Amino acid sequence: MKSTSLNTQLLINGDRLNQTISRLAEIGKLPDGGVKRIAYSQEDIVARNLVQNWMQEAGMTIKIDPAGNIIGRYPGKYPEAPALATGSHIDTVPCGGYYDGTYGVLAGIEIARVFRENHIFPNHPFEVIVFTDEEGSMIGSKAISGRVIKDPNYYRRPDGTDIFSCLEKIGGNWDNIAQARRSSKDIAAFVELHVEQGPILESMGKQIGVVEGIVGQRRFNITVKGSANHAGTTPMHLRKDALVAAAKVVLAVNQIGNTPGQQVATVGKMQLLPNAANVVPGWVEMSLDIRDLSSLHIDSLLQQLRLHLEEIAVETNTQIRLNPALHNEPALAEDYIQNAIAKVSEDVQLSYTYLPSRASHDAQELAQITDMGMIFVPSELGVSHSASEYTSPQQCIDGANVLLRTLLRLDATKSPTNHMPSGIL
Repeated sequence: MKSTSLNTQLLINGDRLNQTISRLAEIGKLPDGGVKRIAYSQEDIVARNLVQNWMQEAGMTIKIDPAGNIIGRYPGKYPEAPALATGSHIDTVPCGGYYDGTYGVLAGIEIARVFRENHIFPNHPFEVIVFTDEEGSMIGSKAISGRVIKDPNYYRRPDGTDIFSCLEKIGGNWDNIAQARRSSKDIAAFVELHVEQGPILESMGKQIGVVEGIVGQRRFNITVKGSANHAGTTPMHLRKDALVAAAKVVLAVNQIGNTPGQQVATVGKMQLLPNAANVVPGWVEMSLDIRDLSSLHIDSLLQQLRLHLEEIAVETNTQIRLNPALHNEPALAEDYIQNAIAKVSEDVQLSYTYLPSRASHDAQELAQITDMGMIFVPSELGVSHSASEYTSPQQCIDGANVLLRTLLRLDATKSPTNHMPSGIL
């Protein structure tokens, strides 16, 4: 067996990686060039089978856990050691692109191919995980983290299909889903490679993103209660216009989003009643989505917003309520994994920057059970979840090489017995 410490010059086969990306995109391809592979669909099943074939050809053994996750495992010199893992998802939104999720899975399989072709067995076993339904419920990664919601009705599909039959179609089993849970005893570290799905890398001219963490996310429903009345006969100074108040709320949200920091704050949805041209609006409901790497900072911003809402309510003679709808804590990437990604980027002469992920990823759940890191590559114009999603072949190659060398670096510096860093990266 070759030592991984002697193989720091390894490179992935870029042509082969990009060919597999294009090949998988044929499954569920839409007339406009987009891809539709909804979780549990026939297209998803066909793609899952193809990915398993590629894993087997790369020398991996395959396990499907009760959540339907596909786990490809390449042997290490210490079979009982916790695995170094990577992966992502291959399901898409109704009109997705070639790269979201898929890229991270196929780069992992390409790394296994390189190991096999060069007769390399790392100290740790190496795993590539295809997570179930990332674009919907994230049930696959949540099962691994032990955070599946116990009510099966929560996972009922929009068309009414129950989770029991969904998981059965892909080799899973709802009744045993608790058995999918894993820990740091099984996975020493998880590093996910992903397209950025945003404009930061491209706008900065950087080739690699070292992800600091996945932002926490809070969602609220904001309701504004005013008084509906005749638009022609009600004087302006006597109105309780819920839409005017709501407009001021939108501006307040935009204001806190633009204060110093990395936060984003969005009102993306709004409904009003009675929604008639000749009636003063009496009721508005809108969404609020606020994200940041620091929960304390989110709390501070929300306190500022509540003060704004109180002022707006008095000014407009309306009632404004902020009702919680979702609360996800940030998932921070480990410093030593960030350092490894940065050092590898320097070694291969790729420019990089540190940035947060403002979208959810399976790595968010893996961070609950083990050390986590993420690598981003640019998305052209920041577009994703779209047929026009694009990352160049060379950018795909660059990211996969950084992932390969990061995993080798972690393998060489993490003890396969106590799975702690054994030196400064």
